[in-house]
Amino acid sequence: MQASSGWYPDPYAQAKFRWWNGTVWTHHTDNTDADKPRLPAWLSLPVLIAGVFAAMIVTFLAISSPISILLGLVPLFLVGPALIWLDRVEPEPWSERIHAFLWGTTVAVVVSIVVNSIVGAMYGETVGAVVSAPIIEEASKAVGIYWAIRRRALDGVMDGVIYAGWVALGFAIVEDFLYFATADESGFLMGTFIVRALLTPFAHPLFTAWAGLAMGLAVSRKKKILPYSLWGVALAMATHAAWNGSLTLADSSGENMVIVVAAGLFVLLFIAAITTLVKVRKHQAKRFFELLPFLADQYKISQAELSIFTDWRNTLRARKQLPKADREKFDRLHRALARLALFHHHPGESDPVTLKRLEAQLYEARS
Repeated sequence: MQASSGWYPDPYAQAKFRWWNGTVWTHHTDNTDADKPRLPAWLSLPVLIAGVFAAMIVTFLAISSPISILLGLVPLFLVGPALIWLDRVEPEPWSERIHAFLWGTTVAVVVSIVVNSIVGAMYGETVGAVVSAPIIEEASKAVGIYWAIRRRALDGVMDGVIYAGWVALGFAIVEDFLYFATADESGFLMGTFIVRALLTPFAHPLFTAWAGLAMGLAVSRKKKILPYSLWGVALAMATHAAWNGSLTLADSSGENMVIVVAAGLFVLLFIAAITTLVKVRKHQAKRFFELLPFLADQYKISQAELSIFTDWRNTLRARKQLPKADREKFDRLHRALARLALFHHHPGESDPVTLKRLEAQLYEARS
């Protein structure tokens, strides 16, 4: 498919993005679709369908164990700010972040509950926890990351990690609802809360980050998502299986030392992952600053407009001084510049369709 070749004052007059409320670049020649009902940008058909069943589950848990819902939301306030901080160099639209989060709370949860319950009933809880859960849960979360690619929201490595984090966080919160409700009934609520919500809230985001990393690399290197990213999905499943296996072993043997060792290894993995992500974020910011003069010349950006983004502190200060209603507009301009910088930094042949899309986003943001 091709985008129209001219530069139009209104980018929406030259193209629009659709794919189950996603984003496929299509030539727009008329307004025949203008009156068709559309889902909000933060929603999609799979999320809507699975959301009906997920809402029923959460409602039942809220009635039977309200405390499990309150405690289950704690990781949102621990992991969420970390994901927002990592995403500041090229801030993703909140509609896309919300969609990724909802994918984890709905599609990934419903699919996992159904499949894991069937496997557990047929082959036992151990097989369900160590084999089925890692495979099904990570696969369903990986599809959520892939959905962000189909919506044209994912442009690079850090984007892959960010969307993986939001999908996994959504999944982990609903899973905690289930665990805490069960623990509340059996009298082990506080211990379960400490382990899952306070000591290991980053567990699911760390597992799924491998899939996001692989898909982000595939996009940045212009590779086919499948089979290029299978290694990342496989690593996500393997780390998840290792974690579940250690907990299952500790539970069956009564050896608390197994949990201590597993938690220690998990903390080391967490430190290594955070260190790596901070370095990637710094490299991303450096690349963005280095390419700003090129972007200014290429797209006729004034020095006054450019000066806001040449220093990270100035960028944050300028955004903070804006009224809240204008910050999303500021983020759109920031995001458009960052995505164009990432595009021009990519090796390989140019992609005129993607370039036109990114230029249209910049034009809209500046207008």
